[in-house]
Amino acid sequence: MPTASPASSKASASTSSRLIYIVAAVVALGPLSIDLYLPALPAMREHFGVDIAAVQLTLSSYLLGFSLFHLVCGPLSDRFGRRPVLAAGMSVYIVMSILCAHAESIEALIAYRFLQAMGACCAPTLGRAIVRDCYSGPAAVKALAYVSSLMAIAPVFAPSLGGFLLNYFDWQMLFYALALAGTIALLLTIFAIDESLPMAQALKPTTIAANFLTLLLHRQYMAHVLIASCIYSGAFAFLSGVSFILIEFMGVSTQLFGLYFFCIVIGYICGNLFTAKIAHSWPIAKLYPISIATAIIPAAAMILFSYLEWYRPLLFVLPVVFNTMAIGLLLPRAMGEALKPFAHMAATASAMMGFMQMALAALAGGLVGGFLHDSPMPMALVIFGGSALALMLWLCMQPRSLTDAS
Repeated sequence: MPTASPASSKASASTSSRLIYIVAAVVALGPLSIDLYLPALPAMREHFGVDIAAVQLTLSSYLLGFSLFHLVCGPLSDRFGRRPVLAAGMSVYIVMSILCAHAESIEALIAYRFLQAMGACCAPTLGRAIVRDCYSGPAAVKALAYVSSLMAIAPVFAPSLGGFLLNYFDWQMLFYALALAGTIALLLTIFAIDESLPMAQALKPTTIAANFLTLLLHRQYMAHVLIASCIYSGAFAFLSGVSFILIEFMGVSTQLFGLYFFCIVIGYICGNLFTAKIAHSWPIAKLYPISIATAIIPAAAMILFSYLEWYRPLLFVLPVVFNTMAIGLLLPRAMGEALKPFAHMAATASAMMGFMQMALAALAGGLVGGFLHDSPMPMALVIFGGSALALMLWLCMQPRSLTDAS
């Protein structure tokens, strides 16, 4: 595990590993909220008597709420601290999870998912900010990679757990399980996380607007954020269509669905661990092209398989394994580099990054949901498009200046 920087850390070397485990457990609430209920999407469509696009809106609305509230919880945390804002977010999450279980229409479920995401987004936003408060330089990149790999344990088991619960209960039980997870995150926030805010920022509209403008005009920050967001969107394009493609199109059982999903998350964990152990010290001019190539080549293969109508689960799962591996390789470094110049407003910088990531993710998921009918091709095209945009940004944003800035 990385050790904290003496200059910036409020956690001693003896507590740094404990902090990483706790932050990872809280941050895991974000992916858990998506992955646990994926096997239930076909059942929910049948329960409400709607089409695929309507059920997909429960995912898109979640991503939209997750994206927008970043812009609120970041500045609030830079003013009032990490712990109170995180605790408030977890409280909202718990209430909305219970309301999701009691939704009587697809429209109500879509609305509750949007509000549920507003609480959930506090976890990754403030988790990144806490790591930035307590670590700096390469240690921050390593810590973020460890947090990402540890939190990926949740999506490893979440689809299998969701499938298991669906064998014995209705889909509503999945949201009760999420409420329980939110309660655990809330208890960890209250009793196991120390306040790490280095200096309170003024909570004035002009100050908040000036901070966001500073981030938008910062060339290196925007380059790292946009490249990472484009790669990241591919994973959500897959998430938005995977249950229908594997379960309905290809006849995969809910139990086997969890196994395929396990393979995908393993790719993400391997990418993060490789960055934590080795690639955190690589120059950006080496790490970014390797990561983008790891994503775009398998995505092109997925398009070919769709065109040839080779509808075999492994032919669509294995390319996504490489896509998530690319995310694990690139994202911790991109987060570390993007947040590096903004110790004085780490939560705001983290929030802006989260907003852009989730906005593109919601767009990718919406495109797949709107065009996915009887072929995986729309999903394959969106995944490839995200990787292709990342490649174009890398080529256009003067990689040398990014390297020098790091």
